[in-house]
Amino acid sequence: MQQEPVVRLEGVTKKVSSKTLVEDVTLDIPPGQVFGFLGPNGAGKTTTIRMMVGLTKITKGDIKICGYSIKDHFEQAIVHVGAIVENPEMYKFLTGYENLRHFARMMSGITEERIREVVQLVGLSNRIQDPVRTYSLGMRQRLGVAQAILHRPKLLILDEPTNGLDPQGIRELRDYLRRLCREEGTTVFVSSHLLSEMELMCDAVAIIQNGRLIDVRTLAGVEGAQETTVETAFALDRPEQAQELLGGGTVRDGLLIVRLDRNGIADTNARLVQSGFKVYGIQKVTRSLEDQFLEMTGSDQIG
Repeated sequence: MQQEPVVRLEGVTKKVSSKTLVEDVTLDIPPGQVFGFLGPNGAGKTTTIRMMVGLTKITKGDIKICGYSIKDHFEQAIVHVGAIVENPEMYKFLTGYENLRHFARMMSGITEERIREVVQLVGLSNRIQDPVRTYSLGMRQRLGVAQAILHRPKLLILDEPTNGLDPQGIRELRDYLRRLCREEGTTVFVSSHLLSEMELMCDAVAIIQNGRLIDVRTLAGVEGAQETTVETAFALDRPEQAQELLGGGTVRDGLLIVRLDRNGIADTNARLVQSGFKVYGIQKVTRSLEDQFLEMTGSDQIG
């Protein structure tokens, strides 16, 4: 039985005067995933996120979080959300722990034990009693995530969370988001223009360009993701003649590329051998998210 999406965007449009910033975006975000929102700067990512958390009014369409409309039942919807839009803002003269205590007072039911849990989850136990002004940018990002998940939200929204982080900080953040999904069951919706990081961080991505959603795809290597057919490269003598024999495929860099399912790979190999071709190797063609992005958008504006 398929689970209901945590977030459902239904024909969401945002217009300012005569300019359309986001146009007719329809998207379901499933539970228990790190879901990426990928696009070049200015594509409409932050505008969409601001509509999701009620900071910007929706011109047309609706956004439902855990079944509640942001437009009609804002309080019931937003209680399920933790978010960092643009930059985490903290009181720098207070310690990390004092900041969390301050935020905890704004919400009911947050215990001292819960504060300790989130501190441990984001790896700040050794520095939580230090003033935030002494924190690195990566530590402030972690503290921001801790604050956002204090009330156990079903959805965590992060807008460009890796901006300004060094490679170690990016990797740490990636690990914490994975732990959130695994240990707390939190769905994470993260926007970025960094293709390589999204490929490592996310289970699936939605790609937006010029305010329009152009594709949603599961990333290769994700547990449970299955492809019925894959691009398969055959290293063999006379690839052009083999292409004629098969009546399809493409020849690239001396390799014959054919899209086949599991049985088709074996059958094609047998046919080539029986027809007198020397097959030296067979391998799956892997394409990076960057290659796929450029293919879909026809653009190199990725950052």
